[in-house]
Formats: sequence, C-alpha cells, structure tokens
Amino acid sequence: MGIYLNPDNIDFQEALNSEIYVDKTGLIKHTNSKIRTSNKYICVNRPRRFGKSMAGDMLAAYYSRGCDSKEMFSKYKIASDADFEKHLNKYNVIHINMLDFIKRRSSVSESLDYLSKRLIHELKKENGDVDCFDWDDLMSVLADIFNEKKVPFIFVIDEWDCVFREYKNDTTGQAEYLDFLRLILKDQNYVALAYMTGILPIKKYGKHSALNMFTEIAMTNTREYAEFTGFTEAEVLELCKKYDMPFEETKRWYDGYDLKGVSIYNPRSVVMSMTGHDFDSYWTSTETYEALKVYIQMNFDGLREKVVDMIAGEKVSVNTGKFQNDMSTFNSADDVLTLLIHLGYLTYNEGKVWIPNSEVQQEFINSIEDGGWETVMNAIRSSDELIEATIDGDAEKVAELVERAHDENASIIGYNNEMSLSCVISLAYYSARKEYIIHRELATGKGFADLVFIPRKNVDKPAMVIELKWNKSADTAIEQIKRKQYTDKTAEYTGEIILVGISYDAETKKHECIIEKVVK
Repeated sequence: MGIYLNPDNIDFQEALNSEIYVDKTGLIKHTNSKIRTSNKYICVNRPRRFGKSMAGDMLAAYYSRGCDSKEMFSKYKIASDADFEKHLNKYNVIHINMLDFIKRRSSVSESLDYLSKRLIHELKKENGDVDCFDWDDLMSVLADIFNEKKVPFIFVIDEWDCVFREYKNDTTGQAEYLDFLRLILKDQNYVALAYMTGILPIKKYGKHSALNMFTEIAMTNTREYAEFTGFTEAEVLELCKKYDMPFEETKRWYDGYDLKGVSIYNPRSVVMSMTGHDFDSYWTSTETYEALKVYIQMNFDGLREKVVDMIAGEKVSVNTGKFQNDMSTFNSADDVLTLLIHLGYLTYNEGKVWIPNSEVQQEFINSIEDGGWETVMNAIRSSDELIEATIDGDAEKVAELVERAHDENASIIGYNNEMSLSCVISLAYYSARKEYIIHRELATGKGFADLVFIPRKNVDKPAMVIELKWNKSADTAIEQIKRKQYTDKTAEYTGEIILVGISYDAETKKHECIIEKVVK
C-alpha cells in the first residue's frame, strides 16, 4: 500500500462519512464493463466541484489491491451487480491528482520528471523483487512488473487537464505532457483501465490530438454517463424530502443542466443548501465572478448579443466543434460559449446553449454590472417597476418602460425585428422569474402564446399572458389571446389572469400596450 500506488480507501471513506452522500457506485458497473476492452480509456470532463475527485477516490477504493473494500461497498448499488466481487480490489491502481505534481515544480518538464521518479519509487518499494531492465524509465518499469506478476494496472488520474489551465501559453510543455500520457498509456498491455477526470476535453493540435484512444465524456456530450455528472432530479427530490426543503425552489436555484435528456443539479450547491437549510450562490462563490467576466467581455462579433439573449432567458445557437479545448485559443463567440459550457456556466443540448439556473444567472448579472453593460442593467433594475405596472393595469407605464429598454439596448440586440422585441420583453421582465415560471412560445389553446407567466407555488400573484405584435395594434394582440384561447394553459390557476398586448411600430419606433384582466 502506497500513497499513489495501491492506496487505501480512506479518501472515499471520508465521502461516505459526510452528512450527505449520494450513491454513485453505479459508475463502477460502467467502468467494469470497459476493463480489458478496446474502450478501456475513459476521459470524463465536467465543471469544478461536480464530484470528479469523489468519483476517482471511489474507483481507487474499489479496484486497489492496497485495501479490502468489500464491506465499504456492500450496502451500495454496485454490491447487487453480478460482477461486484470479480473486480473488487484486484488491480494495481495508480491514483494521482496531476495538480499535486504540476504545482511542485516550475515547469511542465520538471513536474513530469518528478512524477515519474515518485511513481518509480513506490513501484520499486512494492516490487523490488522484479528484475527491471531500467529502474529509471517509468514505462519500462510498469511493463516489466506486469510481465512478471501478471497483475494489470488501473490508472485513475484526476485534474488531468491542469497543465492546460496552469500553463495556458506553454504549447511546448503541453505537447510534452500529452506525449508523456500517450507513451505510458496507449497500446500498453499492462493497462486494464485508464480513467481520467478534468474540466476540458483533450487538447486538439497536430499529432498531439492522438490521445484518440480515449472515449471523451464532456458537458457537450455525456453519453451514457449523464447520471453520474451531478445529482439527478430523483436524488434531489429525496434530499428535499429528507431535509424538508422546497423542491421547486431548489430546482430554480440549482437545476438546469440538460444532459441528453437527464436533468442534472449542481451537487455542491445542493449539499450546501440542504445542510444549511437555505438558498444561496454556493458553487459560484468558490470562484470570483471576474473569471466569468473575462470571457463574456471578449470582443467577438455577436458575443454580447448572445449573452444578453441568454440573460433574458433565451437559448442561442452555438457551434462547439471548432473549440480547441484550451483556455487561450479563441477565434469566435462560439469558442467562448463552448468554454463556458465546460466550465459549467452554460448548459448545452442539440446545438443550443443557455444559462442553467438562478445561481449562475446571478453570476452573469454580477459580471455585467459595469464595463459597458449599463443599458442592460437599467432594464433589469426597472423590471420590478414593470411587473408592478403590469399587475396594476398601468398600460401607459408598461409601454414606456418597454420602449425605454428597447431604445437603450438597440445597439446590442438590434431594433427593427420581431426577435429583438421578444428579447427586450424577456429582459424587461427579468425579475419576474423569481416568482413566476416563464414559458416562451407555449403551446396552449389553438396556438403558441409568446409569453406565459405562471406563479410559483405559494406566490400570491396573478398569471400573465403576453402577446407581441410587430407593426400591428395592441388590440390585435389581445384579440389573438382570446381567439386562440391562450389562457387555457392556466386552467389550473384559479385566480386572476392578466392579458397583455404589446405592439411596436417600426416606422415611429413607438410601443403601445393594452392590459385586460380576467378571472378564471
């Protein structure tokens, strides 16, 4: 038993000892199925504080010959699997957090040299009886030990991508690092499984994209691993029951990561919320908002417009295929947005990207409070006044506030098109999402309502249906709401419903509003 070679299971035991532990041992069934197959290389990338290290500690505890973990796993999901004992504590495990080594030396080359010597030291200590040809060459040592003892190695590497984060501009060091990984892992028969975790997908450039033996699991494509990326909705629902916390509010704050149809919650934030019995920005508080601000302030055509659209609650199109998988090579707005997906600030599905939840939404607001975003912030700050005017039936005030928001943000989101008006309305009603569930283009009655506001549970506010018209009257909007029975979707809501028609005249740039109230 060593520190990096065949470690004990104490790190995973600490996770089990925690007040909240959500059973993710089902991951082991997946990794067991990859052992000694052509798919034995797995690279799992997800945002910080999403349980990557815990998963690595769990795999090391399960596979390591340096401990007996049968009792530890006996009451969790993996124990019911037919192959549970087949792989339990049967392998030489090398478990390393790459960040520990990169920070010990002043260059990538020196760090890799130190890592090799440290691993060789433990390998020799445990296998000193093996006649190794070259005790100074890590790959040779691993091969000779396996050849004589026939016990394969499982590599569990956490923070595998830290070189690309800590040495952003050292392309020579990055290439050397990729060569190191390729040499000790690729096509080596001593490798039974290699499981790497990080934030970024494997770096693309030249021949050094040739860590192509890895199946990459990323926030842009979680494949069959979606449920292990964070907490699922069923898991959060159980926690809310246990801790007597409102599920709907938990969902608003921490849900929103749509991973191949699986709804994933931020695990750190949920744990902190449950144990503290409150709602706050727990995940985003672990890193200053300046980190996000750096990226959304980048001067790429269309980036500001897309950011504003997302703050307004919109989904925007993105091409993730050109991203170079680092934190320094940016050629377009799409590259920036793709990085933000991997960092956890955005979620992605089917070519669309959006802000996942209220916690992250607030981080975007923090990042745009200065630096040329004043007009956007003016609209957001006026949103409470706009909601109050709408509920009071003050159509003149509503038209005035919407027109102001439209005028002030025309340079960012455009002016004379229907989409810009839709974005302005969503932005202008920004604060409504605290008390309403907002639906865009909601199928209801005999058509699609532009905006429907349904009060959240225990919120004593009227529902609202908003219809927008371009170069037509506000009367036409109200008539359409009634004719196409847009209020049908609010049938379960028994209180007052406010009908809002907002029109825009492209020639005069004037806005008109009509408000009517009905009772269901």
